[in-house]
Amino acid sequence: MSLGRSRLWVAAAFWMFSSWMAGCALPAASPASGDTPDRITASDESEASKRARVRLELASAYFGRGQHTTALDEVKQAVSLNPNLGEAYNLRGLIYAALGDDTLAQESFKRALQINPNDGDSLHNYGWYQCQQKRYGEAQVMFQQALGIQQYASAPRTLMISGVCYARAGQWPEAELALTKAYERDPSNPATAVNLAEVLLRRGEAERARFYIRRVNAMPNQSNAQTLWLAARVENKLGNRQGVNELGRELRSRFPQSREASAFDRGLFNE
Repeated sequence: MSLGRSRLWVAAAFWMFSSWMAGCALPAASPASGDTPDRITASDESEASKRARVRLELASAYFGRGQHTTALDEVKQAVSLNPNLGEAYNLRGLIYAALGDDTLAQESFKRALQINPNDGDSLHNYGWYQCQQKRYGEAQVMFQQALGIQQYASAPRTLMISGVCYARAGQWPEAELALTKAYERDPSNPATAVNLAEVLLRRGEAERARFYIRRVNAMPNQSNAQTLWLAARVENKLGNRQGVNELGRELRSRFPQSREASAFDRGLFNE
């Protein structure tokens, strides 16, 4: 695995809280026989469910700050208040994954999906967790289930993570296909473009890789040590010594202490 790939793909980690900050979805009220179901409003939510939602929001905030133990405590309280809160088990899975507890992480994700088999967030997160555990086939099953959900709003991110996972498994054609689909749906996402450029470079298509990595480095505030290093590797593959030297100067100037600058100085373009 190259330095560029190993560093860049770490950034494509769990997508966690797409809808939680706006509050959890409320359960449908049971209408009287023969009545048309009414819209659910805040008054239909029990006090216990409201408190559970607040605990979940606190837990997600703590988790986002890396306070895993505190986040876990809040999740436990949310579950005690509402045992059928699937989002809480999804976050519980992420917390246990961060804590390195494989058994409880898997149990949590499975419970989230028992409660709501069509929760795209849980399917996405569980799939990425499976990929990190090198259970690549199981991961792709989760991703495909998420992508099969009608009107799934976050398909581009799941396609991107699916492509990253294919690449980790060494399945380069599948990785390129998934990342290309992700890019077509959301060309503004730099993580997709970076990963696609890396896969194309790995497949010997440096000219196409150049197109994507140049777009990222041209975006305001998007270039970093990893993207500059990848661009240098692409230009080196294409035999463009001037381009390599220009990127090297920028890399040394902006990120002199980075691993990428060190790799550049040692000429590790193909490792």
